[in-house]
Amino acid sequence: MKPLMLLLFLLANFIRPFFFTCLKKSDVFKLDEAPATEVVMTRDEGLQYYRTMQTMRRMELKADQLYKQKIIRGFCHLYDGQEACAVGIEASIKPTDHLITAYRAHGYTLTRGGTVKEIMAELTGRRGGIAKGKGGSMHMYCKNFYGGNGIVGAQVPLGAGVALACKYKGSDELCVCLYGDGAANQGQIFETYNMAALWKLPVIFICENNRYGMGTSVERAAASTDYFKRGEFIPGLRVDGMDILCVREATRFAAEHCRSGKGPILMELQTYRYHGHSMSDPGVSYRTREEIQEVRSKSDPISLLKDRLLSNNMASVEELKEIDVDVRKEIEDAAQFATTDPEPPLEELCNHIFSNNPPVEVRGTNPWAKLKSVS
Repeated sequence: MKPLMLLLFLLANFIRPFFFTCLKKSDVFKLDEAPATEVVMTRDEGLQYYRTMQTMRRMELKADQLYKQKIIRGFCHLYDGQEACAVGIEASIKPTDHLITAYRAHGYTLTRGGTVKEIMAELTGRRGGIAKGKGGSMHMYCKNFYGGNGIVGAQVPLGAGVALACKYKGSDELCVCLYGDGAANQGQIFETYNMAALWKLPVIFICENNRYGMGTSVERAAASTDYFKRGEFIPGLRVDGMDILCVREATRFAAEHCRSGKGPILMELQTYRYHGHSMSDPGVSYRTREEIQEVRSKSDPISLLKDRLLSNNMASVEELKEIDVDVRKEIEDAAQFATTDPEPPLEELCNHIFSNNPPVEVRGTNPWAKLKSVS
């Protein structure tokens, strides 16, 4: 083989440790600068992003299966299709930063440090769940993660409160506060914008715009669908929420804005959910199967990352298949645990109501019975 051909062969087949790429430009509002469009992703980063997004996807598909088998009961809102949002955000903030979201919370519970086993067990209401089997799909918590909140939009003022605590303590921390396009018209959100701007709170407001609030398209629900401009006096960004690197760089930009003392910033992530709003929603009465399939084929966040890794010689097909096998095994093991772990006993019903407090008496449903709460 001639030296030049040999060199080209080696370059074509060599596993690269990193690569440069150009990203779609973000739309900006009241900002003189914008997130970077020329970025670097290392091989280790790419593989970690891929593993986390695949874990999230497989976990949600398993939850769908267990729900249809009536092993998971009650409310259940799945996150498949939106994985790039959670993983991209987490790639740009610190573990000591804070995050609060709505009830589509399984993905963020994973990125914030929860395990698949704990999440699956919480979905099935078992003792080993991340909220000890008493929170379910909508109410999951771990360190610096404040849920999982079931009331539409209610987490937004709570997130501003967390950001106020960060500022009050003088820490370099911030709060990422997420809500959906369906909650974006809530009055409490605009009240929160006002307070956050007045007090220059270190909070990133993020609207995950998956195009449908329950069964209503954004065009039918909002006079203006430019959610990143809704802060009016707060600067904003609109980002491709299906591209993990776009989300990562926009969040990095927003975090630097907050940490520099400039106050809040608003991000809109344009994303899509493959399942219905919840498990009771088939998801195809207000949109077509063809629309869902088109998004899957052209904009799937996992496929986009996989194509980047392969086309830039950062991973081999066999290597990614090995990750897929590992992920499937982790999910199956977690599902086995979630269906065999015991349910929490009745005497623990009122435990963990308070944190770091001595046991208190809590009146039960029977006014003559009392249950003790221990932290």
